[in-house]
Amino acid sequence: MIEVKNLVKKYGDHIAVDNLSFTVEEGQVYGFLGPNGAGKSTTMNMMTGYLAPNSGAVLINGHDIVKEPEAAKKALGYLPEQPPLYQDMTVIEYLKFVAELKKVPKKERDQQVQDVMKMTGITDMSKRLIKNLSKGYRQRVGLSQAIIGNPEVIILDEPSVGLDPKQIIEIRELIQKLAKKHTIILSSHILSEVSAVCDHILIISHGKLVASDTPEGLQNMMHESVSLEATVKSTYEELQSVLEEIPGIISFEKKACPMQDCVLVSISTKDNVDVREQLSMKLYEHHIPIMGMNMVEHSLEDIFLKLTDSDDSMREKLNTREKNKKKADSTDADNTDTDNTDTDNTDAETVQDTPVKKSLFGKLKKDKNEKGEQ
Repeated sequence: MIEVKNLVKKYGDHIAVDNLSFTVEEGQVYGFLGPNGAGKSTTMNMMTGYLAPNSGAVLINGHDIVKEPEAAKKALGYLPEQPPLYQDMTVIEYLKFVAELKKVPKKERDQQVQDVMKMTGITDMSKRLIKNLSKGYRQRVGLSQAIIGNPEVIILDEPSVGLDPKQIIEIRELIQKLAKKHTIILSSHILSEVSAVCDHILIISHGKLVASDTPEGLQNMMHESVSLEATVKSTYEELQSVLEEIPGIISFEKKACPMQDCVLVSISTKDNVDVREQLSMKLYEHHIPIMGMNMVEHSLEDIFLKLTDSDDSMREKLNTREKNKKKADSTDADNTDTDNTDTDNTDAETVQDTPVKKSLFGKLKKDKNEKGEQ
């Protein structure tokens, strides 16, 4: 549906996006994550045609966003971090104007605007000036303009930024409702939101893709190195000698312990090995009392921090996993072609290029100015 190929964007000597490649398939909700300055918004602006890349390409339904912008943008609805709203227009005036820009058939415009306002919960605000709306309602108006024209893909850049907890829940519910009919690409700093609504997660750091997997896949990758926390009544040196006797333990780290005369360590094991029984027996042999022991569950926050820090070990594991997955998919496809030589030979690229509709909203400001001049 969308294919990002070797995308590069530079600002002087600074590389904001560094040879970035990924694909977006139909009917899923994608979470697009990264720390501040990672290149998320820059990537989204290039995907929607707001920015031109220094090199690389974005293909939407087979159309290059730079070379064929009108054909490509018909497939997209876009909500930037700062919604492009005309403050002195009423909500309904603005949405009708957007429908006109997106070339929604004239006889369908009024009904479509009404349907969109009902979906986003702003019908009661239709006659109010946009500048008089609260932050939450302005965000809803911005989301409304993104879905006018019924685009197949909707890109949302920080849709919950600046909203209160109640408004965040409302926007999340709205995104889940939209996901039933649209492919969604969601950029957010609220990791619980991404975990709750996304089917697939893309994580970038320093302009590079460091992970592309389902939330479950990322969790499984983290669980390849299980963490166990143990609190014992001993010195660190005594505990260290015990831990070094257990083969399943690959590393351990001393942490601050709230209990007096005790030591707290975080223990990492390999291949999902549970060493609690072994550790208990060894500590008993050495007459070391156990004050507490528990397995540590990794959250999406843990995964995010692990993937975006300076340690490349987890990134390498995920890259290897992704390559193996692609290799397996390729092998399956080759086998299918071999077994069905007389059937339709639709290849993987054709499947990924399923039709998508994008908006012409990138022309909004220009067209509005031209209309004012007339």
